[in-house]
Amino acid sequence: MTLKIYISIFLIIFTLSCKAQRDTSYLTKEDVASDLAYLDEILQNNSSYQALNGYEYKNDFSTFLKNFKERTVTKYDFELFLSKTIGKIGDRHAYVRGDRIRDSLFFPMAFAPFDKRVLVLDYNSSKKQYDFWNPDFPYLKSIHNIPIEKLLPKIFPGEALAPAQTYLTSVVRELRDIQKIFKSQNIDLPNPINLALVNELGVEKEVRVELAPRKRRARYWDERFYRNIYRLKEEQYNDTVLVKRFFSLENRIGYIQVAEMVEKEECPIFFKFLNDFMIKARQSDALIVDLRDNDGGTRELIQEFAGYFVHPDSVHIVNTTRQRGKLPLNKELKEALHDRFLFSRDELDSREQQAVDTFMGSFAPMYDLDDKKFSEYYFYTFNGQKRPGNKYHYDKPIYILTNERSFSAASIFVSVFKGLPNIQIVGVNTDGSSGNSERFELPNTKLRGKISTMVSYQKDGAILDGIGTKPDLLIERNLDQIFWKEDYQLTELIKKIRNE
Repeated sequence: MTLKIYISIFLIIFTLSCKAQRDTSYLTKEDVASDLAYLDEILQNNSSYQALNGYEYKNDFSTFLKNFKERTVTKYDFELFLSKTIGKIGDRHAYVRGDRIRDSLFFPMAFAPFDKRVLVLDYNSSKKQYDFWNPDFPYLKSIHNIPIEKLLPKIFPGEALAPAQTYLTSVVRELRDIQKIFKSQNIDLPNPINLALVNELGVEKEVRVELAPRKRRARYWDERFYRNIYRLKEEQYNDTVLVKRFFSLENRIGYIQVAEMVEKEECPIFFKFLNDFMIKARQSDALIVDLRDNDGGTRELIQEFAGYFVHPDSVHIVNTTRQRGKLPLNKELKEALHDRFLFSRDELDSREQQAVDTFMGSFAPMYDLDDKKFSEYYFYTFNGQKRPGNKYHYDKPIYILTNERSFSAASIFVSVFKGLPNIQIVGVNTDGSSGNSERFELPNTKLRGKISTMVSYQKDGAILDGIGTKPDLLIERNLDQIFWKEDYQLTELIKKIRNE
C-alpha cells in the first residue's frame, strides 16, 4: 500500500472522528451556566431590545438549567436553544451561531413561496429558469407526514419575529436543506422520504423522493442569482464595466439598482457613476431606485440620494433613535451614531432644532424607554440647505422598489424616504431592522453572537425591527418572476409610470 493511500485513509478516519466528536461531545452544566450568566450580563447591560416586547428570557434560561441532565446536551443543542431564545427578543440583527456541521442529504428540487403556499420547483440549467417540479400537483402539503404549516414555523427559531413575508421566504427556501431541518427537530431522516403534493383543487398526490448528496442538491431559489447581485465583491463596485449595468435610462425613465449599501471611500466608482447618472436623469420623467434583496451596509448612499431628493428649502426629521449604554455616552458610541448621521438636538443648527421640536410635538414612540439606560434622542435629519453644491433637486416622481429581503441600512433607506414629496414606496413590506449592533463570544462553548444596542424609530413611532415599512403601492411577484422568466414587479411599475 502506497504512502499516498495511507495518508488518504488517515484523513478519512480523522475527519469521521472529528465529526463524531462534534456530534457526541456533551456540555457540562457548569459550562452552560457560566455561558448563560455571561450572556445574561450582555443582554442586561447592552441589548437595546430585550424586555421591550414583554419577553422574559431569564425564565427560559432558568428552565433550561433546571431541566439540564449531564451527558445529554451537545453544543448544537445549546446553540438551538440560544437561537430560539434570542429570536424571541425581537432584535432582527441578533443571533447566536457555532461551527456548522456540513450536511450530506438534500432535496433534489427547490422551493419558493407563492400566494402564502409552497411551490415545488425544478431548475432548468440550460434555460436558466425554473418550472413546476410536478405541473399537475405544484404545491407542497407535507413532508414525512408533517403538514408544511406546522413545519415552517420551527425552521428558523431565531427569526420567529421577522415580518411575516420575510420569514416565509427564508424558511421556504431552506426546505432544500432537509437534513439540517430534521436534525434541529430531533427527527430521524428517512431516505427516500414521502412528500404530499396538492393542486389548486385540493387533490393530493403522494410521492417518494430520493434525497441527493451535496454535489447533486438543488440550487436554492433566490432572485439574487437571477438579478446577478449576490455576493459581489468590493472591487466589483469599482469595475466600470460591471457598475454600468446598475444604471439605465430608457423611454425617459431612469433606473438605478442598489444591490448593497456600499461605502463611498471603498467604492468611489459606484458613487461617481451614481452622480454622473443623476446628471443624465435631468432628462427623465421619473426615477426608479431598486433596493430589492439589498441586505444592508452603511447609510452613505442614503445621504447621497438625499442630496437629490430633498427640496433645498426643507428640513425633515426622518429617523430617531436612542442608544443603550452607560450615561453619558462615551466617545465611541457617539461616533457610531454620528457615522449613521444621527445627532442629538444640541448638535443640530437652529433650523434643524426647530424641525425637531415640531416633530417631537406629535411623535408617539412605540416604546417608552428607561431614561437611566438609554440616551437622549438622536435624530437623522435631511436638511436641503446642506446639500452639496454639485447636486440639484430632482422634482420628478421617484419610486423606491423594495421587497421582503431589503434589510438593515436598505430598510432604513426605504423608511426615511417614505412620505417625502414626490416619493412612493413600491413592492412589498421590507425586513426592517436598525440596531448599531455589537458582537460577542461565549467563553466556554465559543458560540458567537450579535445584539443590537440602539432602538430605532420610524417617523410614525414604530420601530423597524420585526415590522419593516409597508409599500405605498403593493406589487407582488407573479409565477413568471418566480420562474425567472421576467421581472414582473419592475415591469408592472414601469407600466404604471407610463400610464400616469
